[in-house]
Amino acid sequence: MHAVLDLATSFPLVVFTGLLVLLVVYWLLVLLRLAPTELFEHDSLKEEHLASTMVSLGFAGVPVSLALSVLIVLAGSVTLIVELAVLRWLPLGFFRIPLGVLVLWGAFALASPLAAGLCLRLHRRLHRAPERLPRCLLGERVRVTAEADADGRTTAVLDENDGHEVVLLGKPGRLPRPGERHVLVKYLPEADGYRSVREQDYLDARTRLVRLHLLERHERPLDDGGRGHNGSTPSA
Repeated sequence: MHAVLDLATSFPLVVFTGLLVLLVVYWLLVLLRLAPTELFEHDSLKEEHLASTMVSLGFAGVPVSLALSVLIVLAGSVTLIVELAVLRWLPLGFFRIPLGVLVLWGAFALASPLAAGLCLRLHRRLHRAPERLPRCLLGERVRVTAEADADGRTTAVLDENDGHEVVLLGKPGRLPRPGERHVLVKYLPEADGYRSVREQDYLDARTRLVRLHLLERHERPLDDGGRGHNGSTPSA
C-alpha cells in the first residue's frame, strides 16, 4: 500500500492522480443528476472555448467531459507505463521535474488520436438519445435531405448515421440545398434546430483561423514607442 501511494504521488503521476479524483467526483455528480453532462458545451462554435477546441482536435459528436475523461485515462496509462518502465529506475533528482513535464506532453500527444478514435466509436450509442445532448452534435457533418420551407427549415442526416435526423435553420439567401454537406455550428434551443455552413466553407474558415493564429505568434504588438519586443522599429 505504501508503494502504491508513493507511486501515485510521484511526479508526473501525481497530476493524473488529482485529475482522476476530479473525474470520479464529477461523474458521481452526473449520476446523481447534480451536474450536467454538457458541462463545457456552448450553443455556438464561433467563439474560442474548450468545446470548440475539442471539436478542432477531432472530438466532435461526444460531450467534452467524456472526451476529456477518455483522454486523461489514456494519457495517465501512458505515463504510468513510462514511470514503471523507466523513470523509477533512474536517479533523476531535480531533473525529474523537466523530464516529467516532457513525459506529460508526450503522453497527451500520444493519447489524443487514440482518445479521438475511441470517442468516434461511441458516436452511435450517444446518438440514440440526441434530445439529451443536442450541443454535442456541434461540429458534426450532415447531409441535407430536403428543400427548405418558407421559414428556412429543412432536415438533414448525420454523415455517419443516416438514422439520426436533425433540423437545419437556414437564412434567406443561404438556404441549405438537398445533397449538400454541411457542418453544424450553432444550436438554437428555442427552435430545437441548428445553424450550419457548407462543409467547404467551414474548412476554409478553419484554415484561415489557423493561419491567423500562426501570424499572431510571429507578430508581436508594438509598444507605445513604436518598437517591437526586440527593440526594432517597423519598416516603412
